[in-house]
Amino acid sequence: MIGGGDTAMEEATFLSRFAKSVKIVHRRDSLRASQAMQERAFADPKISFVWDSEVAEIHGEGGKLSGVTLRNVKTGETSELPVTGLFIAIGHDPRTELFKGVLDLDAEGYLSVQSPSTRTNIPGVFGAGDVVDHTYRQAITAAGTGCSAALDAEHYLAALADAEKTVQTV
Repeated sequence: MIGGGDTAMEEATFLSRFAKSVKIVHRRDSLRASQAMQERAFADPKISFVWDSEVAEIHGEGGKLSGVTLRNVKTGETSELPVTGLFIAIGHDPRTELFKGVLDLDAEGYLSVQSPSTRTNIPGVFGAGDVVDHTYRQAITAAGTGCSAALDAEHYLAALADAEKTVQTV
């Protein structure tokens, strides 16, 4: 696991249920995760830490991950770490640049939606997934809000059709 925040600690703790061991590689000598998440990770006997390090190279054989080269950010020394899985949890920036000035964004750059719907400030435009989800930012959440956006769009189009029928009959 690469990272030092809450997401990295949560994912590492989850992975430790299934893996023989989990190494957390962090570029600093302390974590940014909340105290509760740190305590949970430190208490897990399957989790260990590689401090002051970053991944310099990823290695594979036969289309499978076999290890990583780590570089100590303080000394520049490198070391090899054999691994069969690599997960990166180093932060999240919503990719909403193309909507700037068109759709309403909040202070963190996420699309603003009219909760509990997925409607944005422009009628007929809906937001879903990582560009609106501050908390979970996971594929399953994106799929769920995508379905909600589809339902909101269907209701919007039905309302337009009903309004058009009303105009034609008047």
